[in-house]
Amino acid sequence: MAQLSYILLGLAAGTFSGFMGLGGGILLAPALVYIFGLTQHQAQGTSLVVMVPPITLLAAIKYYHSGNVRLDIAILIALGFIAGGVVGATMANWVPDALLKKIFGLILLLVGIKMFVFT
Repeated sequence: MAQLSYILLGLAAGTFSGFMGLGGGILLAPALVYIFGLTQHQAQGTSLVVMVPPITLLAAIKYYHSGNVRLDIAILIALGFIAGGVVGATMANWVPDALLKKIFGLILLLVGIKMFVFT
């Protein structure tokens, strides 16, 4: 039964990701913590592994074929993302789980307020 729950979570996150351009941070990590009992560190690490191609590649191809991808920008961001991912993962592993969860929640809250109030 747990395997089916993980597949359904993946389906929800994939649908959300394809529709909104996000899924790991907004849906996967909190679900892994609050529904499946993972630590914040485990949830973040697991959600990152899920995003490794070809998972996001298929959704990106759909956006590309619709003319909604700026490859020139995406390549530059990806270069920074590679380095930033290593730095961020290293930093996150130094932070206690409870503090990391609070930082994660605060970032989601601030982004949510910004998007809701200022759009």
